[in-house]
Amino acid sequence: MEIRRALPQDIRELLHCLKMRSKYAVLLVFVLSLVIIEKENNFISRVSDKLKQAPQALAEANGTEVSPAPAKNGSLASLQELDAAFSQLRSHLYNITLQLAGDGDPGPRRHVLLMATTRTGSSFVGEFFNQQGSIFYLFEPLWHVEKTVTFLPGGASAVGSALVYRDVLKQLLLCDLYILENFISPVPEGHLTPFLFRRGSSHSLCEEPVCTPSTKKVFEKYYCKNRRCGPLNITLAAEACRRKQHVALKTVRIRQLEFLQPLVEDPRLDLRIIQLVRDPRAVLASRMVAFSGKYETWKKWASEGEAPLREEEVQRLRGNCESIRVSAELGLRRPGWLRGRYMLVRYEDVARAPLQKAREMFRFAGLPLTPQVEEWIGKNTQAPRDGNGVYSTCKNSSEQFDKWRFGMPFKLAQVVQDACRPAMQLFGYKLAGSPEALANRSFSLLEEAQPAWVT
Repeated sequence: MEIRRALPQDIRELLHCLKMRSKYAVLLVFVLSLVIIEKENNFISRVSDKLKQAPQALAEANGTEVSPAPAKNGSLASLQELDAAFSQLRSHLYNITLQLAGDGDPGPRRHVLLMATTRTGSSFVGEFFNQQGSIFYLFEPLWHVEKTVTFLPGGASAVGSALVYRDVLKQLLLCDLYILENFISPVPEGHLTPFLFRRGSSHSLCEEPVCTPSTKKVFEKYYCKNRRCGPLNITLAAEACRRKQHVALKTVRIRQLEFLQPLVEDPRLDLRIIQLVRDPRAVLASRMVAFSGKYETWKKWASEGEAPLREEEVQRLRGNCESIRVSAELGLRRPGWLRGRYMLVRYEDVARAPLQKAREMFRFAGLPLTPQVEEWIGKNTQAPRDGNGVYSTCKNSSEQFDKWRFGMPFKLAQVVQDACRPAMQLFGYKLAGSPEALANRSFSLLEEAQPAWVT
C-alpha cells in the first residue's frame, strides 16, 4: 500500500523534471526527426522502385517473363546511393547530438572570419571549419567582388575596396547570399548560377538540399568534387546557411582589421576573427611557384642576377607586410571593441601541431571540435611526400612548413628580411644572417608563440 501511495508522487516529480527540460531541444529533435524520416522514406521508396523497374524493363525488352533477380547495374547504383544516404543520415544524427549537448541548448550562433593573405595556408586551416557539420562554410566569396569592382589607382583605392568587402562580408555572415548576385558574372538567372567561385570547397554547398540533380548540357565552371550537382540555387544555399548553427568564412581580401569594427559591434553577429600569418620569406617562395608569371623578374634576378628588381616591387612587398603588421598590432592592443574576439595564429605553429592548434582555434571561437574534424586533420597532415600539389590541402605538414628555406637564394631572403623586418619581429620570425643559417635545419627560424596572441 505504501508503494502505491508513493507512485503518484514519483510520477509528479518525473513530469516536473521533464517540463524543466528545454522546450527547444524537444522541438528540435521532433522537427529534425520528421525531416530525416521523411527523406529516408522517400529515398528508400525510390530505390525500391528502381530495383523493381530494372528487371521489368529488361524483361519487356527481351519479351520474356520478369526475373526475380534485379539488374546488376541498377542494383549497384541503388546500393551506392543507399550507402551515401546512410552516411548522410549518420552525419545528421551526430549534428543533432552536438546541438542537444548541455540539456538541449545548442549554444549561441557563432560567426568566424579567417583573415589571411595568399599562400599563408588559409585553405588548409579553413578546412578545419569546413569539416565541422554544424558550420556553414564559404571559401573566398569575395573573389567575385574583386573581379567585378574596379577602383581608381591611388590611396583611396584600398579604403574603397575595404568598405565594399566589409559590407558584402556582413551580408554573407547574415546568410544574405543574394548579395553575391551583384558580382557574379554572368549574372545569375532565377537565382541559379554555375559560376560561384570554388563551390566545391564548401561542403555546405555540395550537400542536400543545396545539391540539386545535375542538369545536362550545363557547364559547371566550379563544380562539387564528390558528387554531381546542378547549378547552385542561391535561395537554397541561403536557407541552408540559416539552418546551420554557425557560419565561417575564409578570405584573403580583407587586411585592414579596423574596418571590421562595425561587424564586431553588430548585435546580430557574434564575430570571432582569426588572423593567420606566415613567414614572409616562405610566402614569397610559395607565390613564386603558384603565380609564376607575376614573379618572373624576381626569379631572373634571384637565379641569374639579371633584370634588377624594381623599387616598386620591393615597395609592394613592404606594403603587404606593413598592412598585416598594423592589423595584428591593433588586435594585440586589445581595444574594447575587439577584446575576446581576435586571435593571431602562425601557420608554422599549425603545421607543427595541427590538432592542438585546431583545438585552440575552436575553443577561442566557442565551437566544439568534432571527431570528423580530428579525423580529417589526421588524414591530411600525414600525406606522402610526393602527393603535395600547389593548391593541395593534403600535406605532410610537419615536414613541409619550412621546406622553402632549402631552395631560396640567400640574397632573396635578405630582400624580404629588409622589407618585412618589423612584421617578422612582431610575429617571432628570426632573421637569417648567412646562407648557412638559412639552409641549416637545426637553426630554428621560429620563436615560441606568445600566449598574449589570443585576445
